Amino acid sequence: MRTGSEPTTARSALRMRFWLTAWGLVWAIFGTAAFALAGRPGWAAACGVLWLVATVDMTVILWHIHQGPHYQPSRDIPPYRPPEHRQ
Repeated sequence: MRTGSEPTTARSALRMRFWLTAWGLVWAIFGTAAFALAGRPGWAAACGVLWLVATVDMTVILWHIHQGPHYQPSRDIPPYRPPEHRQ
């Protein structure tokens, strides 16, 4: 059901984002370790930066999940009502 207010009331698939971020985090950690052991400091640093970005993203995702239905409504909660008037 489209309400016309999707950009402001869109819901994110947080659990899917969580697992995709976890998968990326595992590969970033592996890449950092592998490139460091192989003597490739540039690639190890790149994977380290990716590791940092994935960790920050994981933190934000977990924070949003723990906010509960206020942030991430379940299927039981109907969509938000569209605004009465547009600006």
